[in-house]
Amino acid sequence: PEPMPGRAVAMAGRLGQLAARLMLARYLIVSIVSLWADTALFLALSHWVMPASWSAFVGYAAGMAVHWVLSVRFVFTDSDRRPSHVQRASFVLSGLIGLAITVGLVSALGAIGTPLLLAKGAAVLVSFTAVYLVRKYVVFARR
Repeated sequence: PEPMPGRAVAMAGRLGQLAARLMLARYLIVSIVSLWADTALFLALSHWVMPASWSAFVGYAAGMAVHWVLSVRFVFTDSDRRPSHVQRASFVLSGLIGLAITVGLVSALGAIGTPLLLAKGAAVLVSFTAVYLVRKYVVFARR
């Protein structure tokens, strides 16, 4: 049989993997809620009020605000500390990365005739991946 310390290390590793998956699942749920707010606003504004690029900007900004509130409450909860100003600024900067990706892709794909919802979907996939990685490993990294 394997010595107890080896089993403990293996179990700790498996628990760490489970925690990481649960964090990703919580982040995904928060992202879906935020995306819903973002997309609903984007579609309404682009249909009735403003061009698609500006609608993407406003929708993304609103979704980012929703995401912050939900992320600090339900996703990145490892710390008993309140979020710092640096953390808030880093969150906004990571969101701006996603915003640049979103606006850039929606504008570029829209310009070549891609349906707006399909362009938005492509932007969501790229933006989600980039922003999650920045937030997990930079903004909410354990220090």
